[in-house]
Amino acid sequence: MEEASGAQSVERAMHLLALVAERHHNGATLGELVRASGLKQPTVRRLLVALMRSGIASQDDETKRYHLGITAHLYGTIASDRFAAHTMADESVRRLAEQSEDTAFFCLRQGLHTLCMRREEGLHPIRSHVLNTGQRHPLGVAAHGIAILASLEDREIDAVIAAHSEYYESHYPMLTEPVLRQAIAETRRRGCAINRGIFHTGAWAIAVAVRDHTGRVLGALSIGATEGRLAESRQPEIITMLKSETRKLESRFAAVSMKFSSDSLYASVRPSLAKSEKP
Repeated sequence: MEEASGAQSVERAMHLLALVAERHHNGATLGELVRASGLKQPTVRRLLVALMRSGIASQDDETKRYHLGITAHLYGTIASDRFAAHTMADESVRRLAEQSEDTAFFCLRQGLHTLCMRREEGLHPIRSHVLNTGQRHPLGVAAHGIAILASLEDREIDAVIAAHSEYYESHYPMLTEPVLRQAIAETRRRGCAINRGIFHTGAWAIAVAVRDHTGRVLGALSIGATEGRLAESRQPEIITMLKSETRKLESRFAAVSMKFSSDSLYASVRPSLAKSEKP
């Protein structure tokens, strides 16, 4: 019983840390973390104090907002030599932002979820602000989530949808199963996912799945912008950009496969479909 309670505390603390990471740039208030986590305020505060004692989280003395701490930076630096291959996406994301003048992203598959690893803004004054670095979403949410989901085998798709059905209903009521199934079919047909403002009115995005040298999906490159910027007349140009950068990125992944095996690259993102994960 004590062991189960301890494991639950660790899981809650890690979920809370992920919420802090999503809001790292501006910092997270206690109220925001309470609402986002669904935990009671005393529990959130107790876990935050524990995270701060370890240095993984910190609190700004003036604003009282919570941020990632110095220990989080140190741990990330130590781990970077094993997972550095994902930083190769930086070049592709920057180039996509420069070429399109819109906002470009690289999102990593993380089990039944996606994690936004890189975001680069283009020069166009009207930008997409619905996805930020560090944000985690269930597979199927946003263009990158649809692109990744559509790249899986049918049985995996069924398992993902079943695992997230309650979450979709409560957090994304517009993402009904027929809508998602239709988006998956279109993505497979076109070779890219197009989010036509499903989740946020006027916020469109196009994404292409990125695979390793074995053909296993690792994540997705995407470009987000307003509806006018991603209208049908401009879509072929954007899709060409994304597919070109995807091929380059996949070639870079393949080139380092001798040093970083596919299992090493994919160790943190291998799905566990036997157990439903809560976002």
